Amino acid sequence: MHLKELEAQMHAFVAGKGWYATDSPKKQTPRNLATSLAIEGAEVLEQFQWREEVTDREALAEELADVALYLLQLASVTNIDLEQAILDKLAKNREREWPIP
Repeated sequence: MHLKELEAQMHAFVAGKGWYATDSPKKQTPRNLATSLAIEGAEVLEQFQWREEVTDREALAEELADVALYLLQLASVTNIDLEQAILDKLAKNREREWPIP
């Protein structure tokens, strides 16, 4: 499945819940989405709290999916082509020097 297909499914889900409605208590603003993205990122970290290895792969997969969905949605509502942004960043990083600590 391509990124745009995932994005379309994510938008259909969010719209189906009514979260794009102007009177929604879960407004899908860039700020709210960025906040949710950070919270879900912390939930990924929680999977590693007090341990070095993954103990519950299913729980980790769910948290990673939450992060990806919020990232897709944030990029979409801010009119950022995430696929192109990733490609541009990879190209930029190829030229970057990475100092050895």
